[in-house]
Amino acid sequence: MNRICIVGRITKTPEAKTVGSAGAQVAEFGCAVNKMRKDDGADFFNVKVWGKQAEYASKYLEKGQRVSISGRMESRDYEKDGVKRTVWDLVADQINGLDKPGDRNSEERPAKTSQDPSKWGEIDDPFA
Repeated sequence: MNRICIVGRITKTPEAKTVGSAGAQVAEFGCAVNKMRKDDGADFFNVKVWGKQAEYASKYLEKGQRVSISGRMESRDYEKDGVKRTVWDLVADQINGLDKPGDRNSEERPAKTSQDPSKWGEIDDPFA
């Protein structure tokens, strides 16, 4: 079974484009996923989404927004300067925006100095 689910932040605002003679919609963007320990950095995923989800992504998602994405990993090969290369894409079938309106604005986000965890932003989020 080829299934992957990630939660991260969009690294480039998705833009939908029409491809093929049938006029299919596709949107591509990146997603950064924090590793378990803050010092370990992040993993970066190429995300590709088709159809209605592509329209949704281009209309409602933007760089920096937290999202959950599920789908399958798909590889594609190409050759550049005589060297064969393989690229992996996460082909999404479900995308959910996780930020509430205004959450991406750091001035409106509560400080993490509060003793009440429910008033913190996302813990150890280097993109905040």
